[in-house]
Amino acid sequence: MTDPYADRTAVHEQVIDGFGTVRLLPLDAKGDAEVIHGWVSQERAAFWGMNGLTRDEVAGIYAHLDTLDTHHAYLVVKDGEPAALFQTYEPEADRVSECYDPEPGDIGVHLMLAPAGPGGARIGWTAALMHAVSSYVWLGLDRQRVVVDPDVRNGKAIERFLRLGFVSGPKVVLPEVNLPDVHLPEKHAQLAFLARPVAFPA
Repeated sequence: MTDPYADRTAVHEQVIDGFGTVRLLPLDAKGDAEVIHGWVSQERAAFWGMNGLTRDEVAGIYAHLDTLDTHHAYLVVKDGEPAALFQTYEPEADRVSECYDPEPGDIGVHLMLAPAGPGGARIGWTAALMHAVSSYVWLGLDRQRVVVDPDVRNGKAIERFLRLGFVSGPKVVLPEVNLPDVHLPEKHAQLAFLARPVAFPA
């Protein structure tokens, strides 16, 4: 099978034994809009906050994100198949900074996995993808701590982060963002943190 993403430059590529090759590609807001819109439109992605948006609206949001030096989006591809949407951001340049004091070396992340295929959930899939994106954050970006801010109602995501070693922080209310190019409603979030020594013990 031909890999439709083979000619795109990855910021990170990793072969994971027993899983496959994972590549992180800078998101093409227009070219990847069909795939991303298909994911964020599903009910399972309600906490991502894009339910009800058109494909062009989703593309517009990521085109705006692409103009920022502090926020980045990536399409995670596993053996040539789209597997996840991964985003990073500088906490001090994000609304989360109004809810906690960022430390040097902090980075914020969002991860949305692609819907399971016809065979249903795949054992080890989440852990393998998390390993790949974590390696990029720790080693590629040389960061010291990761912060996540899942919706407090998204117990599945919170539980997943805690299983991966994250430590719960405070429950906070992220303020509404209402700018010409982007609107984010108020969000009740559960902060959680993962320190590099926990993820990569010496």
